[in-house]
Amino acid sequence: MKDGMESTAARRAPELTETDSPRSSEARPSEQEEFINRKLIRPSLNRGHFERSDNRERTNGGTALQKKGAPAEQTHAESFYYQKQMQSRTTMVIVLKDGEEIQGWIEWYDRNCIKVNRNGQPNLLIYKLNIKYMYKAGENQRR
Repeated sequence: MKDGMESTAARRAPELTETDSPRSSEARPSEQEEFINRKLIRPSLNRGHFERSDNRERTNGGTALQKKGAPAEQTHAESFYYQKQMQSRTTMVIVLKDGEEIQGWIEWYDRNCIKVNRNGQPNLLIYKLNIKYMYKAGENQRR
């Protein structure tokens, strides 16, 4: 691509008056004045300049607005709930997708499963995908 600062020779248009004819020798500029240097100005066409990204600030009536990002992937509400039930050793009723009810307190949890301790029965490791819902054992209403 050519540099924007290159110069090229251009021919100057003859300046005529009403009395001059195009073939008159007085109307023609001298050989030295005939060619002048003109610089070509080419704008730089950066693609990023014309395309607007989603994260860029946009203006609306003179006030700058920033586009909201995606919401947080995790709100930590589930973690807070499990921590609260674990610390108080609340007896929970866990209803599985097949309708089976398991009663016990939550010993620990991770992203995929929870461990439930039960009195007089073996402890269980339950995958969260198999849980339909859960509620506190003192609440007899199922939500």
